[in-house]
Amino acid sequence: MKGNGRRTSPVEHGFPHLDTVRAAITALFRRLSYEGIRTYDTSFSPADAAFAAGEDLHLGAHRVASAIVRALRLPDARMVVCFRTMEQAATVELSAGPEYFVEANDRFRTHRRDLAAALAHEVTHVLLHRLDLRFSSTAGNEILTDTAAAYLGTGWLLLDAYREDALTHQKLGYLTPEEFGYVLARRALLLGEDPSAWFTSPQAYEAYVRGRALAERELRRAPLAAADRAERRRYARDRRAGAAPPGAPYRFEPDPAGGARVGFPCPVCGQRLRLPVRGPVRARCGLCRTVLDCDT
Repeated sequence: MKGNGRRTSPVEHGFPHLDTVRAAITALFRRLSYEGIRTYDTSFSPADAAFAAGEDLHLGAHRVASAIVRALRLPDARMVVCFRTMEQAATVELSAGPEYFVEANDRFRTHRRDLAAALAHEVTHVLLHRLDLRFSSTAGNEILTDTAAAYLGTGWLLLDAYREDALTHQKLGYLTPEEFGYVLARRALLLGEDPSAWFTSPQAYEAYVRGRALAERELRRAPLAAADRAERRRYARDRRAGAAPPGAPYRFEPDPAGGARVGFPCPVCGQRLRLPVRGPVRARCGLCRTVLDCDT
């Protein structure tokens, strides 16, 4: 995992990786199932990430790594953490296990506050390796790893490591701060969890709020019944035309049974749903079991 702590490098913002992030959430549901996702309903504890004053570096790193292993349901994985001078924040050597070797950047010897965030990313690599879950490119796999860490309860640490002011530009991971916030909000909406109280970085909290706003807007997109009046008007116009403009979250297609149907992603898991175009209807996503009120 690359880490950017240099003053001269700006932090990327916005949602440039959003399509890959959404695909990663869907991939997690498909690989773990709805029941499997629900087993990660408790996020990593801030107390487990903290170093006590005077705590030995290596013992503390092992303690934190072991706690992340437990949080990610990898009870038989053992992490050996060492430190060296390197460009990345941390790397992990993937193997058949059960022992995995993590190398962390030397700067974490003194900046221990963010060590748990770096370890969360690397342990998630191990989880995905064991699940045999991967994307086709290195960049895609790193985004998948950050997304999985955030969605499964440890990645809030990566967002909390984001700090940006007149003197510091620091971010860990490959997602932007807002994308981390978006994934955490998607998790919160599913599990009823509010991670905002855990952020020690004001900038991290602000990024979470921006990401949460996008996640909440997705719950109000047509053809969902919660869409606002302007969204409903656009949808009705496109429905009459039988075609959606580029960038619209829905697509119209012929229904084999006759008439037309609309396809759109489930706002919870991203699985594509296809419904007849016939007005108000309740739909149940077969992947995440969410029941959606729609007006097609």
